[in-house]
Amino acid sequence: MKCELCPKACKADRAVTVGFCGASAEPEVSTICVHQGEEPPICGKKGICNVFFAHCNLQCIYCQNGDISTLSDPTSALIRYRGVDAIVEGIAQTLKRTENIVGFVTPTHYANHIPAIVEGLHQRGLSPITVYNTGGYESINTLQMLAPYIDIYLPDFKYMDPQLALRYSHAQDYPTVALKALKEMYNQKGSALPTDDDGLAYRGIIVRHLVLPGQVENSLAVLDEIADLSPNLHVALMAQYFPPTEGLPDQLGRTLTEEEYARVTDHFYAIGLHRGWVQELSAQQSFRPDFTQQQAFEMNVGLTQSTN
Repeated sequence: MKCELCPKACKADRAVTVGFCGASAEPEVSTICVHQGEEPPICGKKGICNVFFAHCNLQCIYCQNGDISTLSDPTSALIRYRGVDAIVEGIAQTLKRTENIVGFVTPTHYANHIPAIVEGLHQRGLSPITVYNTGGYESINTLQMLAPYIDIYLPDFKYMDPQLALRYSHAQDYPTVALKALKEMYNQKGSALPTDDDGLAYRGIIVRHLVLPGQVENSLAVLDEIADLSPNLHVALMAQYFPPTEGLPDQLGRTLTEEEYARVTDHFYAIGLHRGWVQELSAQQSFRPDFTQQQAFEMNVGLTQSTN
């Protein structure tokens, strides 16, 4: 396969070598686990079954999942599932303990395998709600291919500053690409987030934005773009950034301040965004994964405060 799954379109023959993302042709997953830290409509009381794919098409320098997104050793013990059949089996077993919802986390570079994974679940008599949890750097062709298989899109919208996107995520075109991708998701799903009698969503979009220390202006610009597309979109504003390593540039070596976050949350409401969740600043002390464990995240950790 000459890979063109993501906007980098590096055309790597992943049967022979790896592309920018570091992924080979076979899908590799670090862990499949119960996650109770997502937004309430996709988490419920029991949690979502999250599938954490190894590697990533962005390689953000501050990634909280850096232990698995930057893997270069194909024999790493952090890769627990290889191939569609193993992934389907892992999902089937984990779904016994979660809500009937599966989250594909950082899946872009393996998007071509998602139809087979979903169909494999269907062959077992399982029909979970599917969530595409992405960094937002997506190609339109890939999103259109996924349309029949994905119920809820959960994209990040990281940057409106191209230089920041280049410096932090190796993708100067991120603002343009992510906005086009979000518009495609919006065209597919609209702004509604309908839920069942248990409050669990079964269709729609939730847009995430992680506020970075020292980059308030970028966050304000991101929120403006989301509101321009539709103020009715559900937005999860996140404060959980923590420095995953030492020696990061700019102000990434610290957490977000109360003053910075207040500026962003005030703007959130001022521009008319009114659906979604605003994370508590105390989230900086939570959501720190340990991928050496099958259950990589602490249980019973809630994500956000509702804006509704």
